[in-house]
Amino acid sequence: MAKTDVIMPQMGESIAEGTVVKWLKKVGDAVKRDEPLFEISTDKVDAEIPSPSAGVLAEIKVAEGTTVAVNTVVGVIGDSAADIGGGDGKAPAKPAAASAVAAAAPAPAPAAPRPAAPAPVATHTATAVAHAGAHPTQAPAAAVAQYAAGAPVEFPSPRGVASKEDLRRTRSTPLVRRMAADNGVDISRLTGTGISGRVTKNDLQAALDGGLAATSAAAPAAYAPAPSAPAPGGARTAYHVAAYAPGDNVRLEPMSVMRKKIADHMVYSKHTSPHVHTLYEIDCTNMLDTRQKVQAEFVQRYGQKLTITPFIVKAAVMSLRHVPIVNASVDGDTVVYKNDINVGVAVALDWGLIVPVVKRADELTLAGINNRVADLANRARNKQLLPDEVAGGTFTITNPGVFGAMVGLPIISQPQVAILGVGKIEKRVKVLEGDVIAIRSCMYVSLGYDHRVVDGATADAFLSHLKLTLETGDFKAML
Repeated sequence: MAKTDVIMPQMGESIAEGTVVKWLKKVGDAVKRDEPLFEISTDKVDAEIPSPSAGVLAEIKVAEGTTVAVNTVVGVIGDSAADIGGGDGKAPAKPAAASAVAAAAPAPAPAAPRPAAPAPVATHTATAVAHAGAHPTQAPAAAVAQYAAGAPVEFPSPRGVASKEDLRRTRSTPLVRRMAADNGVDISRLTGTGISGRVTKNDLQAALDGGLAATSAAAPAAYAPAPSAPAPGGARTAYHVAAYAPGDNVRLEPMSVMRKKIADHMVYSKHTSPHVHTLYEIDCTNMLDTRQKVQAEFVQRYGQKLTITPFIVKAAVMSLRHVPIVNASVDGDTVVYKNDINVGVAVALDWGLIVPVVKRADELTLAGINNRVADLANRARNKQLLPDEVAGGTFTITNPGVFGAMVGLPIISQPQVAILGVGKIEKRVKVLEGDVIAIRSCMYVSLGYDHRVVDGATADAFLSHLKLTLETGDFKAML
C-alpha cells in the first residue's frame, strides 16, 4: 500500500523548527486532501497544516507538545485502515530528556570565550559551509567549540576541518548557539534530535536541566545579564530575580508556544541590532479625504472597504525605492540589497502576533494592496496561512494606533534592518502656511532601524519621503 509522509513545514525562511500543538485527526480517521490535519506553532505563526493526500491517518510519529526540526516526518497517511501501524495507534512517547545529551560521564570541553562584539551569525554559517565543502576531514576540537560559541572560525588546513555532521550540529540556529554560549555549553558535544543530529533548543534545554554546563570561566557576552556571585570553580551565573514569593496572591500560567518563540526572537533581535528610533508627525488629511471620496465606488467594485493600511504600505514602498538601504539586510560585513519589496504587515491575534507578507508590494496598486492585506489578515486569524505567506519579508509595518497608541517603538524583525510603527490618527490644531490655524488629522510614525547600516540622516530621508507622499500624493491615480 502506498503511504505519504506528513512533514513539519518551514513557516518562514528563518524558521528551523516547529511545535505540534494539536492533532485534529486520530489514527484511523479518514482524511481528505488539503483537510486540516494538525496545528503547529512557531515564532512567526500558528497554523493549521493540511493533509498532503487523501486516505487514512495511519501513524502519528510526533506527539502533541513536541518541537521538531522542519522537514521532520510527523505522521503518515495510508490508503486504507490496513496501512495503520504503530501497534496501539497512539503517538510515540516523547524521548527522555537524557536522550538529547551525549553520555554524561566525560566532562565537556570548555567552550571558547565569546568575543565582546561577535560577528553576525550569517558570517559564521557561510564560513563553516565553505570549509565543510572544501575540507571534509576532522577539525580541531577547539575550532568546533569556538564556532559553537558564536565566534568566527578560520580553519587552518585541509587536515583540520570539521566533518559535515559536526558542522550541521554546531550550526544549529542563531538562538540555540547564543543560548549555548551564554550558558557555557559546547553544543558540538551534544547529541541532537534534529536533522543530521542538529541540536535544537529543546535538546539544549534538556542538557541544561540535567546540569550540563561548561567548567571554564568564560567571559560573558557584552549583552549578558549582570553576573551574580561566582559559582564554584569560578564560573559566573546570571541574576535571577524572583517574580513572586511564597504566599503571594498570584496565578501561574505557562507561556504558549508562540509566545515563547516570539520572546526568544525579540531578545535575539535586540542583541543583534543596535536599535535607534526616529519619530515624525504626518498630516493625514489628504489621505483621509481621498479615501472618503472613493469609498463608495471602491466598495461597489471590490466588495470591501478601503482601509488606511494600503495608503501607508504604498507610501512606504515608494520610500523604500527612494532609500533602498532601508529594504536591505546584513550578512556579516556585507549589505544585502533586496530587489523585491516584500512588506510584512503585523496582525494582532488573541494568542499572539503574526506578520503575513505582501509579496512584491511595489507591483501592486492601492486596491491590490488593500485586497491582499485583507485576505492575509483574515486567513491569519483563521490559522490558514501558507508557509510562503509568512516568509521573505524585507520590511515590516506595525500599527499600534488601532488600539489607541499615540506612538510605538517596535523591535526589528530579523534579518530586516527597519520597522515602521504607525500611531493613532487624531484631530489636532495646526498652524499652516500664512499663519492660518486649522484642524488637521495627524498621526505620529516611528522608524526603528539597525544602526549598523542605517544612519540617522538615512532614516530621516526615508521618513521625509514617506511624509511627503502621504501628505501630497495623488492616491486616486494609484488605485
